[in-house]
Amino acid sequence: MNAADLHYITRSEGISLKLLKRGLASGTIVSLRNSKHKIRPLAVGKGMRTKINANIGTSPDVSNIKNELKKLMVAIEAGTDTVMDLSTGGNIDRIRREIMAASTVPIGTVPIYQVATEAAKRRRPFIKAVPDEFFDVIEKHLEDGVDFITVHCGVTRQITRNLKKHPRTCGVVSRGGSMLVEWMEYNRMENPLYEQYDRLCNVARKYNATLSLGDGLRPGSIVDSTDRYQIGELVTIGNLVKTARRNKVSVIVEGPGHVPINEIEANMKLQKILCDDAPFYVLGPLVTDAGAGYDHIVAAIGGALAAYYGADYLCYVTPSEHLGLPRIEEVREGVIAMKIAAHASDIAKGIKGARMLDENISRARYSLNWDKMFKLLIDPVKAKKIYYRSHSRSKMACTMCGEFCAMKKTKEVIKGA
Repeated sequence: MNAADLHYITRSEGISLKLLKRGLASGTIVSLRNSKHKIRPLAVGKGMRTKINANIGTSPDVSNIKNELKKLMVAIEAGTDTVMDLSTGGNIDRIRREIMAASTVPIGTVPIYQVATEAAKRRRPFIKAVPDEFFDVIEKHLEDGVDFITVHCGVTRQITRNLKKHPRTCGVVSRGGSMLVEWMEYNRMENPLYEQYDRLCNVARKYNATLSLGDGLRPGSIVDSTDRYQIGELVTIGNLVKTARRNKVSVIVEGPGHVPINEIEANMKLQKILCDDAPFYVLGPLVTDAGAGYDHIVAAIGGALAAYYGADYLCYVTPSEHLGLPRIEEVREGVIAMKIAAHASDIAKGIKGARMLDENISRARYSLNWDKMFKLLIDPVKAKKIYYRSHSRSKMACTMCGEFCAMKKTKEVIKGA
């Protein structure tokens, strides 16, 4: 990384150059940027502002590239730090390349999805794909400039061998994880992403890309949280983190999943211990299975706690999680919900500037300076819409209290005194 990039990160994060260099050298901080992608670098990890990701992408049932590009723009406008293209339908190469060309933030993908979809197009089952096909698709994604890729290297035959004897409530809910479990069962072979991990590191290093070690055995139900499969995979991933660092490859670790509130702290601390403080990228976590339709709220509750206890990077969840492909407005809702969670945790962690934002909002609110307050809010668009949909008869106050506005009264009393 050149001096200009280092300066950009220190300025945008409000940290010292010494702290940044130390984190990058140890692997507790990573920079998400492929050498072929002409964007600003994004730092994720210890001491950094909590980052968030938005997932977009087609499915076999719904494939509209224009919609996905709109989702990309809406997610960026709402403030996401990165976007993942999880497309499994349509012309995946074209979709990915158009997203890459339009994006101003780092882009991630899950290459194994394309291995499976291309096999289906050739009327050939995924389980008959050979390891070289996995690596060919991975290199194609990185050659296109993808900044980070999810690779489920921790899903091994040894860990999954007992799935039949000791089944979970929801089995394997990761698409990539389930694909590899099926592939290993059919071929009676080890996961090629695990067995040929050094080869994977060599490809990633060639493009200065980051490996996101996927949680293929993450719990898809709070009943399955922190079980033998999740923890077994995490132990394996911890060893892979060390191997990646020896190969001079930046790496982050993906985490659960569905986790009840009382287990979040233990999960975060366990990852940091086993994975040598590698940046932790968490989906939610979702703290209850009962919130379908409102899972962006469920995930924000878990995300705020997870980030406070050590997670560095939160993946959003939309209201359509568990129900269907998200619409454009649901992408926006998911980003906003997770931005609120990330900011709340940054206040508690003492990240520079986080508490000051709230203080400035409070001062504007007390002054009834609505325009200034709107500019500072995480979602000024919705706030303005609510405020202006009706007007109070009391000057400047909103319709909640009108002439009985507590802040307005307090100001009048103090001024009179």
